[in-house]
Amino acid sequence: MIATKQHLDHDVVPSTPGKNNGSETPIKTAPTKKPGKFSKLFAEVAKVGSREVGRAWVFALALGTVVVWAVSGPFFGFSDTWQLVINTGTTIITFLMVFLIQNSQNRDSAAIQVKLDELIRVSKANNLFMGLEHLTDEELQEIEGKCEGRAKAVLEARTASEDAKHKLRVIDGDG
Repeated sequence: MIATKQHLDHDVVPSTPGKNNGSETPIKTAPTKKPGKFSKLFAEVAKVGSREVGRAWVFALALGTVVVWAVSGPFFGFSDTWQLVINTGTTIITFLMVFLIQNSQNRDSAAIQVKLDELIRVSKANNLFMGLEHLTDEELQEIEGKCEGRAKAVLEARTASEDAKHKLRVIDGDG
């Protein structure tokens, strides 16, 4: 079911026999696209920016700015302009940080997804779970329900097996 929902324009990477659940099913990957100069520049600025804004000195700078602004209030008579300065500044910074944070999370999410896909590919896990991030919410919920049903069935089977073992020990006089 999942394999048919993959994009049709994907490149196919040959599978490694015995490494991916014993199947010879090829692994589909997204086509590679060379990033442009602006994309590279934005990625580098976002990477450096997101790393730096998470440092203690940036927090201290922001806190210092707010303290200086608050202390300067009486000198400006707590005017509308004085309030507008901090409101405008924080709005602009927040607006830009949204894009910085989103880029950072997209990068992290993509890296984690690639790592998980590789773990699935080289393990005994079912390769059909690769690429689930491309499915719709409804398709994911359907698969989640099936997986939860299988997990419940396995748990019930283990519990029944343990109950049976306990009964045998009682019958044999060991329990």
